[in-house]
Amino acid sequence: MPLDNVPLDNVPLDNVPLDNVLSRRGLLGNAFTGLAGIGLAHLLAGDTHGSDNTSREPVGIENWQPGKGMTHFPAKAKRVLQIFCPGGASHMDLWEHKPELEKRDGEPLPGEPLVSFQGKNGPLMKSPWPFQPAGESGKMISSNLPHMAKHVDDIAFVHSMTSESNTHGPGCVFMNTGYAMEGYPSAGSWVSYALGSENENLPAYVAIPDIRGEPPNGKANWSNGFLPAQHQAIMLSAKQPIRNLARPKSISEKEDLATRNFLNRLNRRHADLRPGETELDARISAYQLAARMQLSAPEVADFASESAETQRLYGIDDPNQLKAAYAKNCLLARRLLERDVRYVNLYCASRASGVDGLLNWDAHATLKPDYDRHCPIFDQPTAALLTDLKRSGLLEDTLVLWTTEFGRMPTRQEGTKGRDHNPDGFTCWMMGAGVRGGTSHGATDAFGRRAEQDPATVWDFYATALHLLGFEHTKLTWYNNGLDRRLTNVHGQILRTILS
Repeated sequence: MPLDNVPLDNVPLDNVPLDNVLSRRGLLGNAFTGLAGIGLAHLLAGDTHGSDNTSREPVGIENWQPGKGMTHFPAKAKRVLQIFCPGGASHMDLWEHKPELEKRDGEPLPGEPLVSFQGKNGPLMKSPWPFQPAGESGKMISSNLPHMAKHVDDIAFVHSMTSESNTHGPGCVFMNTGYAMEGYPSAGSWVSYALGSENENLPAYVAIPDIRGEPPNGKANWSNGFLPAQHQAIMLSAKQPIRNLARPKSISEKEDLATRNFLNRLNRRHADLRPGETELDARISAYQLAARMQLSAPEVADFASESAETQRLYGIDDPNQLKAAYAKNCLLARRLLERDVRYVNLYCASRASGVDGLLNWDAHATLKPDYDRHCPIFDQPTAALLTDLKRSGLLEDTLVLWTTEFGRMPTRQEGTKGRDHNPDGFTCWMMGAGVRGGTSHGATDAFGRRAEQDPATVWDFYATALHLLGFEHTKLTWYNNGLDRRLTNVHGQILRTILS
């Protein structure tokens, strides 16, 4: 049957010579207009399991089905915002006050070897910034974070975090996936797999990299790993919106719709003949999502509807271009969350550069000027995002995570005024749905060197997050290479001290 001048949405598939149509020449020759979405082929994380994913019914472990909006038990949170500061942000210079470190500034670190990741360490070094009490809880927080200080009564700090790696790439991947090696699904991919999409016009999982670049090990931080390909995150940012969304002027809306419908039928037939190839389903979902995003994506990235007050709150017009760019990404994150994107990864800083601490929080040589540069970029926009989530009511069912790959040493590196890597004790925190604000779990020792009180792991952190999302973390699994794999590996204890 020739395809010329035939309404494509009415073509009976049984009469179509599929061998010709699905060849490269046939497809390009007869259905070229349907490839408008090919520019979005990287959207393999897009749609998930349909539009019936809004029930959020607790159905028990035995009756649970992935991607249907079901949970094992009643959930506190329905979506997640994860803010990540690459480079190993220093806990004793941001979140955890160490009076003993101030008293013994310049003395040797007692009972510790003087060699760490980059070599020899010098004496103890107090924080260059004083800590001040904040909120009704009186939580001590760095004076370099005046806007974030306003939120301490809503935050649950985990001051006793530990990592399996002291290297940036593996450390970032470990914090995001629970494994130091690449090839495992990120936390966002697990949530996408577990819950599916709640908005059929937007991805279930979005990663927003910093304007300065991707974090160490790049896309491995939001990879789907061995989960089906549609659970990889889609990269979006305020500065780099998705390209090729607009329909060519020469193609009418009716023609575009008819072509997409026809191609969908061909694609589905092709996939049905090849069961088990998840990449095919992912590509079909990506093309379908691309078509729907022709309307939804430009709208979500358009800040014209945001009030001048809101834009000032975030600092979008700040003369510091790095701060303004991050502020726009923060506002984009809120707009994605309020449209029920399941998981948003928001990055503040990027991978290491030729100069330590220039592009991220890796302050080996010059801690004070580095953090005097990074803290203003992070502080106001992040605090504004939290304020916006709270005043809009979104914080009631949104779980906010703040993470970094490891902390810093309490000593100065030999011959510098900076700090080396420290995976043995650092801070992450949670806020929002189901979290008991104004609390702290665990602590490092008097100097901030090692997790001493109630040590916590990355697996504990995610076991707690999955619990708030309504899942028993040991039962959220995927069979791969002979094992039932999970985000928490074979570990994980819920940090109940920070739960409301």
